[in-house]
Amino acid sequence: MDYKVIDREQYYRKGVFRHFSEDCKCSVSMTARIDVTDLAAFSKKKGSKFYIDFLYILCKALNSRDDYKMSYLWQTDELICYDKINPIQYVFHEDTETCTTVYTTYYEDYDLFYKNASEDLEKAKESREYKLDPEGHPNWFDASYVSWLSYDSLNVELPDGYLYFPPIVNWGRYREENGRLMMPVTVRLNHAIADGYLLAKVYKLIEEEIRLFVAP
Repeated sequence: MDYKVIDREQYYRKGVFRHFSEDCKCSVSMTARIDVTDLAAFSKKKGSKFYIDFLYILCKALNSRDDYKMSYLWQTDELICYDKINPIQYVFHEDTETCTTVYTTYYEDYDLFYKNASEDLEKAKESREYKLDPEGHPNWFDASYVSWLSYDSLNVELPDGYLYFPPIVNWGRYREENGRLMMPVTVRLNHAIADGYLLAKVYKLIEEEIRLFVAP
């Protein structure tokens, strides 16, 4: 777990950061549909799990910009940027209707990531404990699949004034619309480190990573 401390006086979002971390502490979220037709076809042809393929693409997109790897150390009042952020997955247990958290390390190497993510999920199925450990896993972000619904809107709220910077990303079932498979994706970011452009940019980055991922 490596990070760099951001000089707030030199931070390119200095004014925005000050305003939304002091005057108007809030977060911003957006839900949009992403075309996953080609990714679904790729996963089917390859015999891989669409869920893990998308999780890999999401991790790669978020790790491509420092803006999505920011965090706040309240103990030292420091704004930092991690070298890498990793996903917190979830396993749903049908028998108890509860979830178990799954901490998976992100690797840019797809095969390594796929293998580890799959093993992490299988191991988590043996537990019924939530086991959330933010102190032991500070550079992890929430990546949750809402498998039961192709929703139109979703909102995640945190206490007012809480400077929580890691992304929170949810996505639902894809559905066919005009011959294409469209999947709802919700992204929540703290307004101190992200505005509408950076929020929308997540979707653009995911779309680009999908294009590169499925390319021959």
